[in-house]
Amino acid sequence: MQTRKLGKSNLEVSALGLGCMSMTGGYSRTPDRQEMIDLVRTAVERGVTFFDTAQVYGPFTNEELVGEALAPFRDQVVIATKFGHDFGPNGKQLGLTGLNSRPESIKQVVEGSLERLRVETIDLFYQHRLDPNVPIEDVAGTVKDLIRQGKVKHFGLCEVSAQTIRRAHAVQHLTAVQSEYSLMWRQPEEEVLPTLKKLGIGFVSSSPLGRGYLAGALNEHTKFDSRNDNRATLPRFTAEAMKANRVLVDLLNAFGQRKGATSAQVAFAWLLAQKPWIVPIPGTTKLERLEENLRSVDLEFTPEEWRDLNHAVSKIKLQGGRYSTDQEKQVGH
Repeated sequence: MQTRKLGKSNLEVSALGLGCMSMTGGYSRTPDRQEMIDLVRTAVERGVTFFDTAQVYGPFTNEELVGEALAPFRDQVVIATKFGHDFGPNGKQLGLTGLNSRPESIKQVVEGSLERLRVETIDLFYQHRLDPNVPIEDVAGTVKDLIRQGKVKHFGLCEVSAQTIRRAHAVQHLTAVQSEYSLMWRQPEEEVLPTLKKLGIGFVSSSPLGRGYLAGALNEHTKFDSRNDNRATLPRFTAEAMKANRVLVDLLNAFGQRKGATSAQVAFAWLLAQKPWIVPIPGTTKLERLEENLRSVDLEFTPEEWRDLNHAVSKIKLQGGRYSTDQEKQVGH
């Protein structure tokens, strides 16, 4: 497995990480816990060293699963988790937005995450979503204190603007910014990626397959369970949008045929080719998908081939936003 460094931090991780969110639900069914523990451990055996979880996944149960699965490999892996949501004693989110990044809350959350992950320090601690009620400088200052105390090693932000990145970085150096980025969502190219390059910050690409669409199995006949699959509410996953956007999947399949690659593998290889400090974190609950994803790291295309693909992609106008209007208000600030 190839490795990459997240910016100037010298935090070295596998070129492809593993997003663990769906291992405790989020898309369709909730998988068998032991099967997911086995899958995480198989990923380690295959060379994956970068694992992504969060307080809100479950909530709490995802960190517990990841902590148990990686306990035997603690000195071999990097675990990233996230803070910033507010929960009552019953695990239900509180408030209008469910967000809470007040310093006292962050200090409380880190203790719970350390316990659930079975670690003495958190490798990478992200603010999951910007809290409009707490200045980002206060958030960065709090994490800076946690780093001094040895409870956290590296600081990260999720789904934020270039301006927020600069403000936070001025208080505590950021190691990574995590945001959605794929051939279906390229907005980070406008301001975020240039800012990260200038400041020496790594980029972690979540939803690198456009929430699964670029893998090619979804179409206009796919039905999502509105009770446990958030894609049911997203404009990009209406029947009309999925039918119209199929042209992109077909293009990636055709492009990959010369190398025996799937559309998903081309999508990962494209992301890896954008910057040497970009690390995608695809999620999966299936061993065959994990192995397919990991093979994309070794795919090689010439600059001319990438130029041809980018030219063809530029002619495609994708339909459907990634979020509803209300959901979009919580990201990118």
